[in-house]
This record gives sequence, C-alpha cells and structure tokens, in this order.
Amino acid sequence: MTQNSTINPMHEPDISLSNAPKTRQVRVWDILVRVTHWTVAAGITANLLFTEEGSELHQYVGYTVVGLVVVRLLWGFVGTRYARFSDFFPTPARIKHHLSDLSIRRTDEQHLGHNPLAAIMMFALWTVIIGLGISGYLMEAKIFGSKDILEEIHGILANSLYLLVPSHIISAIAMSYWERQNLIKSMITGNKTVTTRRPQ
Repeated sequence: MTQNSTINPMHEPDISLSNAPKTRQVRVWDILVRVTHWTVAAGITANLLFTEEGSELHQYVGYTVVGLVVVRLLWGFVGTRYARFSDFFPTPARIKHHLSDLSIRRTDEQHLGHNPLAAIMMFALWTVIIGLGISGYLMEAKIFGSKDILEEIHGILANSLYLLVPSHIISAIAMSYWERQNLIKSMITGNKTVTTRRPQ
C-alpha cells in the first residue's frame, strides 16, 4: 500500500492570510482631550445658536469654553503623547510630508494623532475662542477701549466661527473617507485602527 502523497489542505500554510494586513486598536486620545473637545463644541454651539448675546448664561458658557481651551493648551505641554504640541505642531516639513502621503492616499502613520492641517485648524479655533473671551470680558468690565470697537471685534470673531466650525466638521468627514479611518468615532472612543502590513 503506497503512502498517500496528497497534502491535507488543512495543514497547508495559508500564504494569503499570512501576508494579509492586520489591524489593531491604538489608544490615541486620552479622556481629557475627548472631554474638552466635545464640551468646547457644545459650548460654541450653545452660544452661537441658543443663548442670548450679553446674557449671564452667554457669558458663563463663554468663560467655561475659554477655561477649557486654556486647560487643553496646558495639556499640550504636559499631557499624553498624542496630546502634546511636540507630536503635531504644523512645521513646514510635517506639512510637506503629510501632503505627500495624502496625494497617494497612503496612511500617514507619522501623524497618528492630529495631522498638521488639522493642527492649523485647531490653533485657529483656539485663537478665536480666546479672543472672544478677552473681548467679551473687556466689554463687560469697561476698563479698556471703546465698547463699540470691542463689540465689533467680538462680533467678527464670533462670525468667523460660522466658517471655521463647518470647515472643521467637513474636513473631519472628508479625511475619514480619504484615510479610511472614522475620525469622529475615534474622538469618542479614544482609539484609532492601525493597519500593519507584512513585508513582501
């Protein structure tokens, strides 16, 4: 009786599976980043759409949002890896590298946290929010400058949010599609999905 030379397919190594990309979850956003992000978003929405300008509620919400932004800025120096400015500050080299990856739709693993373009948007939003807090306080305190000028500055800054906020949301949705990564979900769960490809 001859030995059966047929190899059992169950014991045959699956080459396609061994070379297939593998995914893993990476904790990117800590709890402070997520809480400040969504609370600031809620505060901005409330003051733009629901609270009465000049009311006590409008002021309290505004100062709370400014306080949260200040906390986030401090966290950018001492916080976790992906929360730190050193990880995502938009230098020319980082912007060039990111645009290069985007052009060929390659995952930008160097910027697993905020990418340089998102960082520019964040700094713009933070600057406007702090400017709103300062101009709003000076209007009420009546200790510096003309109230009319301060009101005009406050209004211009507030109106700029009608452009910045939708741009931020649209960019997040577009980048989620382009990078095949649910960026909005990651800011809720704190996790991002990373794909690891085996060398050919």
